[in-house]
Amino acid sequence: MSCQTVRVRPDIQRAATHRALQAAEGHHITRRGLYEERVWRCPGAIDERPREQDILISRWIDRRSLRRCENAVSPTERYVIGVALKTTRLKFMRGPHTIYDGIMPAGTLHVTGPGQLLTAEFFEPCDFIHFHVLSGYLRDRQNAAGVEPTKATSNPNDLIIRDPLADLLGRTLVEDNNTSDECYVDSVGQTLVMHIARMELSPPTTNVLPKWRLKRVQDYVEAHSDKALTLADLAAVAGLSRMYFAGQFRAATGLRPHDYLLHQRIERAKSILLGTDMGLAEVALTVGFQAQSHFSTVFKRLTGQSPARWRLVVRSERQIPAAPVSREEPGRPQSATCSPSWSGV
Repeated sequence: MSCQTVRVRPDIQRAATHRALQAAEGHHITRRGLYEERVWRCPGAIDERPREQDILISRWIDRRSLRRCENAVSPTERYVIGVALKTTRLKFMRGPHTIYDGIMPAGTLHVTGPGQLLTAEFFEPCDFIHFHVLSGYLRDRQNAAGVEPTKATSNPNDLIIRDPLADLLGRTLVEDNNTSDECYVDSVGQTLVMHIARMELSPPTTNVLPKWRLKRVQDYVEAHSDKALTLADLAAVAGLSRMYFAGQFRAATGLRPHDYLLHQRIERAKSILLGTDMGLAEVALTVGFQAQSHFSTVFKRLTGQSPARWRLVVRSERQIPAAPVSREEPGRPQSATCSPSWSGV
Protein backbone atom coordinates (compact mmCIF):
# COMPACT_ATOMS: atom_id res chain seq x y z
CA MET A 1 0.00 0.00 0.00
CA SER A 2 1.45 3.39 -0.94
CA CYS A 3 1.85 6.05 1.68
CA GLN A 4 -0.27 9.17 1.37
CA THR A 5 2.07 12.16 1.41
CA VAL A 6 0.40 15.07 3.13
CA ARG A 7 2.75 17.70 1.76
CA VAL A 8 5.71 17.87 -0.61
CA ARG A 9 8.98 18.39 1.30
CA PRO A 10 11.74 20.48 -0.28
CA ASP A 11 15.23 20.47 1.19
CA ILE A 12 15.37 20.26 4.97
CA GLN A 13 16.31 23.86 5.77
CA ARG A 14 13.70 25.35 3.45
CA ALA A 15 11.13 22.91 4.77
CA ALA A 16 11.77 23.96 8.37
CA THR A 17 11.37 27.63 7.48
CA HIS A 18 8.26 27.00 5.42
CA ARG A 19 6.65 24.98 8.22
CA ALA A 20 7.26 27.71 10.81
CA LEU A 21 5.75 30.37 8.55
CA GLN A 22 2.81 28.18 7.60
CA ALA A 23 2.04 27.45 11.24
CA ALA A 24 2.27 31.10 12.24
CA GLU A 25 -0.22 32.40 9.68
CA GLY A 26 -3.69 32.35 11.14
CA HIS A 27 -2.80 29.63 13.64
CA HIS A 28 -5.02 29.18 16.66
CA ILE A 29 -3.21 29.54 19.96
CA THR A 30 -4.80 29.07 23.33
CA ARG A 31 -4.98 32.28 25.32
CA ARG A 32 -1.83 31.42 27.23
CA GLY A 33 0.31 28.35 27.58
CA LEU A 34 -0.56 25.53 25.19
CA TYR A 35 -0.27 25.77 21.40
CA GLU A 36 -2.45 23.72 19.06
CA GLU A 37 -0.40 22.41 16.13
CA ARG A 38 -1.61 22.58 12.57
CA VAL A 39 1.79 21.37 11.41
CA TRP A 40 3.17 18.29 13.16
CA ARG A 41 5.57 19.09 16.02
CA CYS A 42 5.59 22.78 15.10
CA PRO A 43 4.02 25.08 17.72
CA GLY A 44 2.25 27.86 15.84
CA ALA A 45 3.64 31.35 15.89
CA ILE A 46 6.73 30.14 17.70
CA ASP A 47 8.51 33.39 16.81
CA GLU A 48 5.96 35.34 18.86
CA ARG A 49 7.28 33.75 22.05
CA PRO A 50 10.55 34.96 23.64
CA ARG A 51 13.53 33.13 22.19
CA GLU A 52 14.76 32.42 25.71
CA GLN A 53 11.55 30.64 26.67
CA ASP A 54 12.80 27.41 28.27
CA ILE A 55 9.82 25.20 27.39
CA LEU A 56 7.16 25.52 24.70
CA ILE A 57 4.26 23.09 24.80
CA SER A 58 1.98 22.16 21.90
CA ARG A 59 -0.63 19.54 21.03
CA TRP A 60 -1.08 17.53 17.83
CA ILE A 61 -4.47 15.91 17.23
CA ASP A 62 -5.16 13.96 14.02
CA ARG A 63 -8.45 12.07 13.91
CA ARG A 64 -7.91 10.58 10.45
CA SER A 65 -7.70 6.82 9.99
CA LEU A 66 -5.97 7.15 6.63
CA ARG A 67 -2.37 6.11 6.26
CA ARG A 68 -0.33 9.34 6.05
CA CYS A 69 3.19 10.73 6.47
CA GLU A 70 4.54 13.70 8.41
CA ASN A 71 8.08 14.98 8.89
CA ALA A 72 9.72 17.63 11.04
CA VAL A 73 13.18 18.89 11.94
CA SER A 74 13.63 19.71 15.61
CA PRO A 75 15.19 23.14 16.27
CA THR A 76 18.96 23.11 16.61
CA GLU A 77 18.72 24.35 20.19
CA ARG A 78 15.79 22.27 21.47
CA TYR A 79 14.85 18.73 22.39
CA VAL A 80 11.31 17.67 21.50
CA ILE A 81 9.63 15.40 24.05
CA GLY A 82 6.46 13.72 22.80
CA VAL A 83 3.86 12.05 25.03
CA ALA A 84 1.14 9.88 23.44
CA LEU A 85 -2.26 10.64 24.97
CA LYS A 86 -3.99 7.76 23.18
CA THR A 87 -2.92 4.42 21.78
CA THR A 88 -2.06 4.59 18.08
CA ARG A 89 -0.17 2.69 15.40
CA LEU A 90 2.77 4.38 13.71
CA LYS A 91 6.32 4.17 12.43
CA PHE A 92 9.07 6.61 13.45
CA MET A 93 12.21 6.98 11.36
CA ARG A 94 15.25 9.19 11.93
CA GLY A 95 16.94 9.34 8.59
CA PRO A 96 17.28 5.74 7.35
CA HIS A 97 16.96 4.30 10.87
CA THR A 98 13.64 2.95 12.13
CA ILE A 99 13.17 4.12 15.72
CA TYR A 100 9.76 2.60 16.36
CA ASP A 101 7.35 0.50 14.31
CA GLY A 102 4.03 -0.76 15.62
CA ILE A 103 1.42 -0.06 18.27
CA MET A 104 2.35 2.84 20.55
CA PRO A 105 0.36 2.66 23.81
CA ALA A 106 -0.95 5.75 25.55
CA GLY A 107 1.62 7.06 28.00
CA THR A 108 4.62 6.41 25.74
CA LEU A 109 7.33 9.08 25.97
CA HIS A 110 9.64 9.78 23.04
CA VAL A 111 12.60 12.18 22.98
CA THR A 112 14.11 13.66 19.80
CA GLY A 113 17.45 15.49 20.02
CA PRO A 114 18.19 18.95 18.62
CA GLY A 115 18.46 19.32 14.84
CA GLN A 116 17.09 15.85 14.09
CA LEU A 117 14.85 15.02 11.12
CA LEU A 118 12.04 12.72 12.24
CA THR A 119 9.63 11.11 9.79
CA ALA A 120 6.41 9.54 11.00
CA GLU A 121 3.99 7.26 9.22
CA PHE A 122 0.61 7.17 10.96
CA PHE A 123 -2.01 4.45 10.47
CA GLU A 124 -4.56 5.44 13.15
CA PRO A 125 -5.91 8.60 14.82
CA CYS A 126 -3.44 10.05 17.30
CA ASP A 127 -3.12 12.65 20.05
CA PHE A 128 0.28 13.91 21.26
CA ILE A 129 1.57 16.57 23.63
CA HIS A 130 4.97 17.95 22.56
CA PHE A 131 7.37 19.69 24.94
CA HIS A 132 9.99 21.79 23.10
CA VAL A 133 12.84 22.16 25.62
CA LEU A 134 15.99 24.24 25.30
CA SER A 135 18.98 21.92 25.43
CA GLY A 136 20.75 24.23 27.89
CA TYR A 137 17.77 24.11 30.23
CA LEU A 138 17.74 20.30 30.15
CA ARG A 139 21.48 20.21 30.91
CA ASP A 140 20.96 22.59 33.85
CA ARG A 141 18.20 20.33 35.23
CA GLN A 142 20.46 17.29 34.87
CA ASN A 143 23.19 19.06 36.78
CA ALA A 144 20.73 20.16 39.45
CA ALA A 145 19.45 16.58 39.79
CA GLY A 146 22.95 15.40 40.65
CA VAL A 147 22.53 12.18 38.64
CA GLU A 148 25.76 10.55 37.53
CA PRO A 149 25.86 11.34 33.80
CA THR A 150 25.94 8.50 31.30
CA LYS A 151 25.70 8.49 27.53
CA ALA A 152 22.02 7.55 27.75
CA THR A 153 21.04 10.18 30.33
CA SER A 154 23.19 13.09 29.14
CA ASN A 155 21.84 12.79 25.58
CA PRO A 156 18.42 11.09 25.65
CA ASN A 157 17.92 11.27 21.86
CA ASP A 158 15.59 8.49 20.60
CA LEU A 159 14.60 7.54 24.16
CA ILE A 160 11.25 5.70 24.01
CA ILE A 161 9.66 4.37 27.21
CA ARG A 162 6.26 3.82 28.78
CA ASP A 163 6.07 6.42 31.54
CA PRO A 164 3.01 6.71 33.86
CA LEU A 165 4.08 10.13 35.18
CA ALA A 166 4.50 11.57 31.68
CA ASP A 167 1.05 10.18 30.81
CA LEU A 168 -0.47 11.80 33.91
CA LEU A 169 1.21 15.15 33.30
CA GLY A 170 0.12 15.21 29.67
CA ARG A 171 -3.48 14.48 30.55
CA THR A 172 -3.63 17.17 33.22
CA LEU A 173 -2.90 19.72 30.52
CA VAL A 174 -5.87 18.79 28.35
CA GLU A 175 -8.40 18.05 31.10
CA ASP A 176 -10.32 20.52 33.29
CA ASN A 177 -9.43 23.47 31.04
CA ASN A 178 -5.91 23.75 32.43
CA THR A 179 -4.49 24.88 29.06
CA SER A 180 -5.48 28.51 29.72
CA ASP A 181 -3.46 28.71 32.95
CA GLU A 182 0.06 29.73 31.91
CA CYS A 183 1.59 29.12 35.34
CA TYR A 184 0.06 25.64 35.50
CA VAL A 185 1.23 24.76 31.99
CA ASP A 186 4.76 25.96 32.76
CA SER A 187 4.88 23.97 36.01
CA VAL A 188 3.82 20.77 34.21
CA GLY A 189 6.57 21.27 31.63
CA GLN A 190 9.18 21.91 34.30
CA THR A 191 8.08 18.81 36.23
CA LEU A 192 8.38 16.58 33.16
CA VAL A 193 11.83 17.93 32.25
CA MET A 194 13.07 17.40 35.82
CA HIS A 195 11.61 13.88 35.74
CA ILE A 196 13.60 13.09 32.59
CA ALA A 197 16.71 14.75 33.99
CA ARG A 198 16.56 12.49 37.06
CA MET A 199 16.20 9.27 35.07
CA GLU A 200 18.90 6.70 35.71
CA LEU A 201 18.61 4.46 32.68
CA SER A 202 20.11 1.12 33.56
CA PRO A 203 20.40 -1.90 31.27
CA PRO A 204 17.16 -3.93 31.14
CA THR A 205 16.95 -6.74 33.68
CA THR A 206 14.78 -8.87 31.36
CA ASN A 207 16.11 -10.31 28.13
CA VAL A 208 14.32 -9.31 24.95
CA LEU A 209 12.53 -12.11 23.14
CA PRO A 210 14.75 -13.06 20.16
CA LYS A 211 13.40 -11.95 16.81
CA TRP A 212 12.96 -15.49 15.49
CA ARG A 213 10.86 -16.47 18.53
CA LEU A 214 8.88 -13.24 18.28
CA LYS A 215 8.18 -13.85 14.59
CA ARG A 216 7.00 -17.39 15.36
CA VAL A 217 4.56 -16.08 18.00
CA GLN A 218 3.30 -13.26 15.77
CA ASP A 219 2.66 -15.66 12.89
CA TYR A 220 0.82 -18.03 15.25
CA VAL A 221 -1.37 -15.22 16.60
CA GLU A 222 -2.17 -14.05 13.07
CA ALA A 223 -3.25 -17.55 12.06
CA HIS A 224 -5.21 -18.32 15.27
CA SER A 225 -6.47 -14.97 16.60
CA ASP A 226 -10.07 -16.22 16.32
CA LYS A 227 -9.30 -19.03 18.78
CA ALA A 228 -9.28 -18.91 22.58
CA LEU A 229 -5.53 -18.48 22.96
CA THR A 230 -3.88 -18.63 26.38
CA LEU A 231 -0.57 -17.45 27.72
CA ALA A 232 0.49 -21.10 27.95
CA ASP A 233 -0.29 -21.58 24.24
CA LEU A 234 1.93 -18.71 23.15
CA ALA A 235 4.69 -19.58 25.58
CA ALA A 236 4.73 -23.10 24.11
CA VAL A 237 5.02 -21.66 20.59
CA ALA A 238 8.02 -19.61 21.75
CA GLY A 239 9.51 -22.60 23.55
CA LEU A 240 9.67 -20.84 26.92
CA SER A 241 7.96 -21.02 30.31
CA ARG A 242 5.01 -18.67 30.79
CA MET A 243 6.95 -16.42 33.19
CA TYR A 244 10.00 -16.01 30.95
CA PHE A 245 7.89 -15.63 27.82
CA ALA A 246 5.62 -12.90 29.26
CA GLY A 247 8.57 -10.81 30.41
CA GLN A 248 10.61 -11.21 27.24
CA PHE A 249 7.61 -10.57 24.99
CA ARG A 250 6.84 -7.31 26.76
CA ALA A 251 10.49 -6.27 26.64
CA ALA A 252 10.47 -6.87 22.87
CA THR A 253 7.12 -5.25 22.02
CA GLY A 254 6.16 -2.95 24.88
CA LEU A 255 2.88 -4.87 25.18
CA ARG A 256 1.72 -7.70 27.37
CA PRO A 257 0.80 -10.76 25.27
CA HIS A 258 -2.91 -10.35 26.03
CA ASP A 259 -2.89 -6.72 24.90
CA TYR A 260 -1.04 -7.69 21.74
CA LEU A 261 -3.68 -10.32 20.98
CA LEU A 262 -6.48 -7.78 21.49
CA HIS A 263 -4.81 -5.32 19.14
CA GLN A 264 -4.44 -8.00 16.45
CA ARG A 265 -8.09 -8.99 16.80
CA ILE A 266 -9.17 -5.38 16.43
CA GLU A 267 -6.93 -4.92 13.37
CA ARG A 268 -8.55 -7.94 11.76
CA ALA A 269 -11.99 -6.64 12.71
CA LYS A 270 -11.22 -3.36 10.95
CA SER A 271 -10.45 -5.21 7.74
CA ILE A 272 -13.77 -7.05 7.95
CA LEU A 273 -15.71 -3.88 8.80
CA LEU A 274 -14.31 -2.10 5.75
CA GLY A 275 -14.50 -5.02 3.33
CA THR A 276 -17.94 -6.40 4.15
CA ASP A 277 -21.30 -5.42 5.62
CA MET A 278 -21.10 -8.24 8.15
CA GLY A 279 -23.08 -7.59 11.34
CA LEU A 280 -21.18 -6.58 14.45
CA ALA A 281 -22.08 -9.71 16.40
CA GLU A 282 -20.73 -11.89 13.60
CA VAL A 283 -17.58 -9.77 13.32
CA ALA A 284 -17.00 -10.19 17.05
CA LEU A 285 -17.22 -13.99 16.83
CA THR A 286 -15.13 -14.13 13.66
CA VAL A 287 -12.16 -12.37 15.26
CA GLY A 288 -12.28 -14.30 18.53
CA PHE A 289 -14.48 -12.36 20.95
CA GLN A 290 -17.13 -14.32 22.81
CA ALA A 291 -19.62 -11.43 23.01
CA GLN A 292 -20.41 -8.37 20.91
CA SER A 293 -20.45 -6.18 24.03
CA HIS A 294 -16.85 -7.11 24.89
CA PHE A 295 -15.79 -6.57 21.28
CA SER A 296 -17.41 -3.12 21.19
CA THR A 297 -15.84 -2.13 24.52
CA VAL A 298 -12.33 -3.12 23.43
CA PHE A 299 -12.77 -1.59 19.97
CA LYS A 300 -13.82 1.78 21.42
CA ARG A 301 -11.02 1.71 23.99
CA LEU A 302 -8.39 1.18 21.30
CA THR A 303 -9.80 3.40 18.55
CA GLY A 304 -11.90 5.98 20.38
CA GLN A 305 -15.01 5.05 18.36
CA SER A 306 -17.61 2.32 18.36
CA PRO A 307 -17.27 -0.29 15.56
CA ALA A 308 -20.34 1.05 13.74
CA ARG A 309 -19.17 4.65 13.96
CA TRP A 310 -15.63 3.72 12.90
CA ARG A 311 -16.93 1.83 9.86
CA LEU A 312 -19.06 4.81 8.81
CA VAL A 313 -16.33 7.40 9.28
CA VAL A 314 -13.49 5.48 7.63
CA ARG A 315 -15.61 4.41 4.67
CA SER A 316 -16.55 8.05 4.19
CA GLU A 317 -12.89 9.11 4.41
CA ARG A 318 -11.78 6.50 1.91
CA GLN A 319 -14.94 6.76 -0.20
CA ILE A 320 -15.54 3.03 0.09
CA PRO A 321 -19.04 1.93 -0.95
CA ALA A 322 -20.97 -0.52 1.16
CA ALA A 323 -19.75 -4.05 0.47
CA PRO A 324 -21.90 -7.17 0.07
CA VAL A 325 -22.12 -9.47 3.05
CA SER A 326 -19.76 -12.39 2.65
CA ARG A 327 -20.13 -15.61 4.59
CA GLU A 328 -16.68 -16.72 3.63
CA GLU A 329 -13.64 -16.17 5.78
CA PRO A 330 -12.55 -12.57 5.14
CA GLY A 331 -8.93 -11.98 4.31
CA ARG A 332 -6.68 -11.05 7.15
CA PRO A 333 -5.06 -7.62 7.21
CA GLN A 334 -1.35 -7.30 6.81
CA SER A 335 0.33 -8.12 10.09
CA ALA A 336 2.05 -5.29 11.91
CA THR A 337 5.27 -5.65 13.82
CA CYS A 338 4.46 -4.33 17.28
CA SER A 339 7.21 -2.42 18.84
CA PRO A 340 5.47 -0.78 21.04
CA SER A 341 0.17 -3.83 28.43
CA TRP A 342 -1.50 -10.14 29.89
CA SER A 343 -1.97 -11.17 32.98
CA GLY A 344 -3.12 -14.05 30.77
CA VAL A 345 -5.18 -14.22 27.60
